[in-house]
Amino acid sequence: MSDRPARPAKRPSELLIRAAVGLGLMALALAAIVLGHWIFWLVVAAMAMIMIAEWADLVGATARDKRGAMLTLVVPLTVMSPAAWGPGWFALGVVGAAAVFVAAVFKPRALGLGMIYVGVPVLALLVIRENREFGLIYALWTLALVWMCDIGAYFAGKYIGGPKLAPMISPNKTWAGLIGGIALATAFGWVLHWQYGLALRLTLATPFLALLAQGGDLFESWLKRRAGRKDSGALFPGHGGALDRLDGLVPVAPVAAFLVVIVPLLYVWRP
Repeated sequence: MSDRPARPAKRPSELLIRAAVGLGLMALALAAIVLGHWIFWLVVAAMAMIMIAEWADLVGATARDKRGAMLTLVVPLTVMSPAAWGPGWFALGVVGAAAVFVAAVFKPRALGLGMIYVGVPVLALLVIRENREFGLIYALWTLALVWMCDIGAYFAGKYIGGPKLAPMISPNKTWAGLIGGIALATAFGWVLHWQYGLALRLTLATPFLALLAQGGDLFESWLKRRAGRKDSGALFPGHGGALDRLDGLVPVAPVAAFLVVIVPLLYVWRP
């Protein structure tokens, strides 16, 4: 996600490409959410493989170590698949074991953190979608609140502008963009609550998750600045790489899964 008001105005063709690719990615995500099961796992797993490859590039891994990290990630992704154990505590343990293995065997050690950075959000998304009653609406809420935050931040930053949010990390982001993103995501959460019965605890948590999404955006901007790169990759024209598109979702998905799965259990276990 991005808030880029300070950049030179894009030509109409560039804006058209960016809009077309963005809509195409949203359509793919929505189709995967609706179809669920194998299709959702395949799409999420494919994105995870691209993300770990881009992470390896950002932390300066060699081609050999990059391949090693990618091959290692196949193990927890397979464990999460419908043909194996599926998303759950065992899969979380495998992600942790994969992170320790990668950090011990490959260089730099930050590759191990990449396994967590990619593997935990993937597991969280699969857990959310697997919810028997409301998996569809919960998964839509998780992804779309990040999209709404992105859109709100872009337009508020573009048309309002004002003081910079974190000029040393991402000089084009503004406080107006931060507020605009949170506002649009919050409004979207309430629409889901009124029209589709999104749980009140999730609706009330939406603005905090929107703030978290923008924090994820800033973290990835810091990674790119540290690596001396403008984008994490060039897979999506006008958008950069998979990490560029999913940076806000990385911290949001695990928290959303906690709210969806763990919080209701606390109600049950309460004496």
